[in-house]
Amino acid sequence: MLTLVFVLVASYLLGSIPFGYLAGRIAGIDIRQAGSGNIGATNVVRVLGKRYGYPVFFLDFFKGLGAVEIAIAFARAARPEWGSPEVYGILAAFASVIGHSFPPWLKFRGGKGVATSAGALFGLMPLAMLIGVAIWIVVFWLTRFVSLASLVTAITLPLVIAILTRLNEGRAKALFYSALCIAAVVVWQHRSNLCRLIRGREPRFRRK
Repeated sequence: MLTLVFVLVASYLLGSIPFGYLAGRIAGIDIRQAGSGNIGATNVVRVLGKRYGYPVFFLDFFKGLGAVEIAIAFARAARPEWGSPEVYGILAAFASVIGHSFPPWLKFRGGKGVATSAGALFGLMPLAMLIGVAIWIVVFWLTRFVSLASLVTAITLPLVIAILTRLNEGRAKALFYSALCIAAVVVWQHRSNLCRLIRGREPRFRRK
């Protein structure tokens, strides 16, 4: 039980590091008061340019990947009575996304979880995430909507995982349900974007 608590808390705290907010502070602004007001990489690119936005994306990505890898390594060393190391990695993935989306340091108002989710799922199932990246690129290329590309990818990834694994073992099912939960968080965090998409008011991506 202590191993589980440690993995969840550590993954949440790692995910909660607000790199987008910190990048804004380095640049001399509060990113929450600029652009869309979100601390994610997309808004950072729009407001501050790729010099800040790209590092933020990769740092957010590695938060998710790091949480998964650390959790698996720790569980293997601790040899807990409950669950395999891979299951701890799956739980860490979800906890890191929750941390990114609801960081205590910013009154639980964080990013939308896309980059952190990508990193976490890449650590758990690289092939599924690479397919997800391909889906994201195609949707974005066709529409120029970052939000729509992110929503479509988040929603289709559980299906991709189900097809690749056939859900034929416990770990595959746990990964599938984790991807579903992560997708729910991503969709929830994009609810305002979804409303604007429906109304035809969502801005297309224009890099600064």
